[in-house]
Amino acid sequence: MKFPAIALIAASLLSAGVASAAEAAKAPAAASASAATDAPKASVESMVTTVCAACHNADGNSVITANPRLAGQHPAYMTKQLTEFKSGARNNAVMSAMAATLTPEDMVKLGQYFATQKPKGGNAKENGPGSLGEKIYKGGIAAKQLPACASCHGPTGSGIPVMFPRLSGQHAEYTGIQLKAFRSGERANAPMMKVIADKMSDLEIAAVSDYIQGLH
Repeated sequence: MKFPAIALIAASLLSAGVASAAEAAKAPAAASASAATDAPKASVESMVTTVCAACHNADGNSVITANPRLAGQHPAYMTKQLTEFKSGARNNAVMSAMAATLTPEDMVKLGQYFATQKPKGGNAKENGPGSLGEKIYKGGIAAKQLPACASCHGPTGSGIPVMFPRLSGQHAEYTGIQLKAFRSGERANAPMMKVIADKMSDLEIAAVSDYIQGLH
């Protein structure tokens, strides 16, 4: 009469042991998942230091004139450009590689970060008041049906958030490179700029780029 009771107790203990072993096996996996969830994401400052600063400086005021100044740029515009570098809609081997590992959230954070940095600006070398650069920027060229840059980017180059970027104080070399890239079709993520750049000579591009560098 005692045997069935003993067998029942043993079976119960065995069942409990199996359950404990199963729970123990799940514990490391659960701990690992929790650790992954709780792990801090890279801060925007960390991304700037490791990804952006070498070319644009940590404050977005690049000293390499072929690289754009990012300080004070509209955040939505910057996020759009990073997204298009990653997708290939904007062609640039270096920036495509830099953007490849960024998440959509990273791109938003970087846009917001550089928007809050104080731009240092620059000075025009030759195209100040009364220059060809100023005439093109403020009035365009009627004979070529070239619109004034100011009509989209504002009289001081402040731009229009989301739609048109801030140009004020941008490096003349960088602006010139971009206008020529639009003209050649190498840069194709802003069709309107292709139409505009097609109407411009190298001399006109150089003049307006120099004027933009001195805008404040």
